[in-house]
Amino acid sequence: MHASAPAALPTAPADRLPDGFAVRLDPRVRRRDGGATLLGGSPLRLLRLVPRARALLTGDRLVVRDATTASLAASLLDAGLAHPDRPPAAGAADVTVVVPVKDRPAELARLLAALRADPGTEGLPVVVVDDGSSSPVRAADAVVVRQGTSLGPAAARNAGLREARTPFVAFLDSDCVPRPGWLAVLRPHLDDPRLAVVAPRIVGLPGAGWLHDHEAVAGALDMGVHPAPVRPLSAVSYVPSAALLCRRSALGTDGFDEALRVAEDVDLVWRLSAAGWRVRLDPAAEVAHENPTRTAEWVRRRAFYGTGAALLAERHGSLVSPLVVAPELAAAAALAVAGGRAGRAVALGVLATKAARLARRLARPGERPPVALAVVLTARSSGAAARALARATTRHHWPLALAATLVSDRARRWLPALALAEGLLAWLPHRHRVGPVRHVATRRLDDLAYGAGLWAGAVRARSARALLPTRPPRA
Repeated sequence: MHASAPAALPTAPADRLPDGFAVRLDPRVRRRDGGATLLGGSPLRLLRLVPRARALLTGDRLVVRDATTASLAASLLDAGLAHPDRPPAAGAADVTVVVPVKDRPAELARLLAALRADPGTEGLPVVVVDDGSSSPVRAADAVVVRQGTSLGPAAARNAGLREARTPFVAFLDSDCVPRPGWLAVLRPHLDDPRLAVVAPRIVGLPGAGWLHDHEAVAGALDMGVHPAPVRPLSAVSYVPSAALLCRRSALGTDGFDEALRVAEDVDLVWRLSAAGWRVRLDPAAEVAHENPTRTAEWVRRRAFYGTGAALLAERHGSLVSPLVVAPELAAAAALAVAGGRAGRAVALGVLATKAARLARRLARPGERPPVALAVVLTARSSGAAARALARATTRHHWPLALAATLVSDRARRWLPALALAEGLLAWLPHRHRVGPVRHVATRRLDDLAYGAGLWAGAVRARSARALLPTRPPRA
């Protein structure tokens, strides 16, 4: 199987952030050396401020007033150390809402009613793209574009994109219900001329049952509670196309790759990033999404998501890697787990060497290396690497782990313990919302389904690129 070349996207403009645009440091950023050094972002990085920048950033908020403050604000945004700090928009008359739909009349009616009931979206132009529904879609107060045969969600969104006449387009899937005020939160982000897409947080519609409980804390479309830049190989590497606010000029006329029936949202974000555009997540805006209620449907959807990785690997190579880890950290983890007492001693030596090298790199001219800081950073990166390895073992590479249990007593002992420990660690942040047994069991079922889809896609593509680890990007 060979993927067709995706459509070229326009290159991002070189325009700076406008005067009055404000950014605020992420609350998780640590300031050191009297504010001269910032530690944070994803991947974790240490940013040293030159004296002029330090004088400009006296607090946690920076307002753009000239080219210098615009450059500093952009650097903080791109490093993931700060996020836009903008008041909600008073109006958003320059947005068209595009809704792709196929055979969901009740869900479409519910979405259109929610748009009419929200003062922030009432009266906005709405384009409904009927992607070959069995009965033609009818929608009052909306332009309906009908496609005679189903061409997939990417093609439907592109059809709506070509129909829009406003500078910005909000894509909403028909099984979504936006929370009031969502667009007012997102629209100010596009005052940044290099921002192509901003996404809300996707949460589940109210419901009951064990699947609902799992989706409420670990939904496949929920990118988390923290605002973030969206780019490959970072904490938030994509945002789902169920709800997006986009700059029409950044997407051109065929922004979504119509050859993809899955992972077209990931592909779009990565091509935008390659073209120099910014993409952001702002969870202060929320859009609710209707999740599957039947186990079989839920498992099939998880497996379907997994099949997209092989298609992405053909287009984007190692960006789709399921395991992003430094080789020395992976070696240390493997030695600690499988090498016995001698292996653990060697692992400590590897980490100590890494910390010593990092301390020398972090040292300012004429000052002693910050050994304590280097040890803290090494410990943090080691812990993150260990969790990434555990996650890959139980999710992406579980067929290999299962095969290892057939030939290794040690693997038979370690795999159940690892699956339990990884699940409990993931449960801890949600312990007040869901019980440990249900969470761990559902997480393991989720991982089995996704991993099965991942391997099935790799087999169909006759390529292992979607399964291979890669190094983290250089900060």
